[in-house]
Amino acid sequence: MDYSHPELANRLAANYALGTLRGPARRRLEALLPAHPTLRRAVQAWEARLLPLADAVDPVAPRAQTWQRLQSRLHARLGLPAPRRGWRRLLSWQGGTGAGALATLALATALWLPAPGPAPVLVVLAPQAGAQVPAELLAQARFVASVSGDGRTLVLRPLAPLPVQGGRALELWALPAQGAPRSLGLVAADRTSQVRRAQLLHDTQAFAISVEPASGSPTGAPTGPVIAVGGVEG
Repeated sequence: MDYSHPELANRLAANYALGTLRGPARRRLEALLPAHPTLRRAVQAWEARLLPLADAVDPVAPRAQTWQRLQSRLHARLGLPAPRRGWRRLLSWQGGTGAGALATLALATALWLPAPGPAPVLVVLAPQAGAQVPAELLAQARFVASVSGDGRTLVLRPLAPLPVQGGRALELWALPAQGAPRSLGLVAADRTSQVRRAQLLHDTQAFAISVEPASGSPTGAPTGPVIAVGGVEG
């Protein structure tokens, strides 16, 4: 079968993106994507075309028990190692299995990114247990971050809109193995944010999100509670 043929690639990509391609056929197409640029580009195009439709659907948060079961099943199935421990107390977050639970979404996010160039680095930020914030906010503090292969662009997306109180904002930080966090600026609580910096991954062991005043941290360091943390693998 010639997967470089545009008509065939487009038909398969449409069925894949719509979810009508299932079972072994779906798994076979996923295995073919890395080696077939035409097919990969067609999937990216269909994902980009359908993605805006998701914004019209109101998010529904699962029950805590459902989320925990999903975390356990996906983490075991994917066989992912536990996140690295590092930057002081923050990197010992208790939501380690959250990274496994969200890995499928993180891998799917890669399909939205351009194929040429180095592969992006995907980071899952999970709730930071013990953060002194309303329980509803902490429960929804889950993000997926994608850093471009050249380390110059970071795209951050919350998995659900966060109920941040008026007069407060979310700030993104890069956490080094040693030394002070580096602010990457304010990010939205209800939509995708993009950050452009040189060498985003240089000396970065993890990313974190804190709740700060509306104009950002007045000190250049986190002043409010840290609600989500995600380690950079590798």
